[in-house]
Amino acid sequence: MNKDLNWFALLTRSNFEQTVLNQIMKKKIEVFLPRKRKPSRRKDRKLMLEVPLFPGYLFVRSSPDPASQLTILKTTGAVRLLGNQKGPLPVSESQIESLKLMTSTHMDLITGSIIELKKGDPVVILEGPMAGLRGEFSEYKGKTRVIIKIDLLGQFAGVEIPVEHIEKIPDLLS
Repeated sequence: MNKDLNWFALLTRSNFEQTVLNQIMKKKIEVFLPRKRKPSRRKDRKLMLEVPLFPGYLFVRSSPDPASQLTILKTTGAVRLLGNQKGPLPVSESQIESLKLMTSTHMDLITGSIIELKKGDPVVILEGPMAGLRGEFSEYKGKTRVIIKIDLLGQFAGVEIPVEHIEKIPDLLS
C-alpha cells in the first residue's frame, strides 16, 4: 500500500456507478464500489439484485495532487470528488476497511442519512422515475414518506416520495 495515496469519495452521474467503476479500473486506479443486496421490485421475479450501497458514489484511491485527480474526473460519468473550498477531502482508510467488511457479509445493510431534514433543505431524488431531480424538502407525511417541492418552469410541484429515496444535498455541494 502506498502511503501517499488517499481514498476519496467520487460523485457520479445517476446510475453511472458501474460505468465509472469499469473505466477507472481500466486506468489502473484502485476503486471501490460498496454494494448491498436487495430484492427485485418486479412482482414476477424473486431475484436479489446487487445495488450500490450509496447510490451515485464510489471511492477512488489517488494521490492528492491535481493531475492524478484530473485523470479520475475525466472519466465519463464522474462528476466531482467530494470536499470543500480547499479541495477534495480524503476518506479514512479505517472507514473504507469497515465498508469492505460490512459489504463482504451477506447481511441486510441499512443506509440513510443521519441528518434530519428540515423544511427548505435541498434534496436529490435517488430512485424511481424522477431519480436525479433536485428539490426542496417540504414535510414528513407519516413515518416513511416525505413531500418534496420541485421547481418546474418557475412554479412548484409537490411529489410524495418514500424517505429512503431521497438524500439531503450537503451545503458545500449545493
